[in-house]
Amino acid sequence: MSKTGRLTTHVLDTALGKPARGLKIDLYRIDGEAKALLRNVSTNSDGRVDGPMLEGEAFVAGTYELLFYAGDYLRGTGAALPEPAFLDLIPLRFGIADAGSHYHVPLLLSPFSYSTYRGS
Repeated sequence: MSKTGRLTTHVLDTALGKPARGLKIDLYRIDGEAKALLRNVSTNSDGRVDGPMLEGEAFVAGTYELLFYAGDYLRGTGAALPEPAFLDLIPLRFGIADAGSHYHVPLLLSPFSYSTYRGS
């Protein structure tokens, strides 16, 4: 049986101390200067995407980008944001070297900061 990898993500709103529900995310594959949109999704009530962002034969080694629509989400929470907002679109560009592994790329978000890591 061959092991296949997958890409997952979730978003936590650290200012509110809860999952970021309804945050839009786009997934791109990067090839040189070209970006190809693979998926666009929104987070569920647990701040997660319903199922992997990428899996199976579509999950191949390469460079990818998750684009988080943080400004739209934060405005929707009623957060007091300046105009323009300090954080609006957050691009996270990362590499997948092992197509047989699970890559989990979460985002911890507040109106004035964010962090990410490779989770499990």
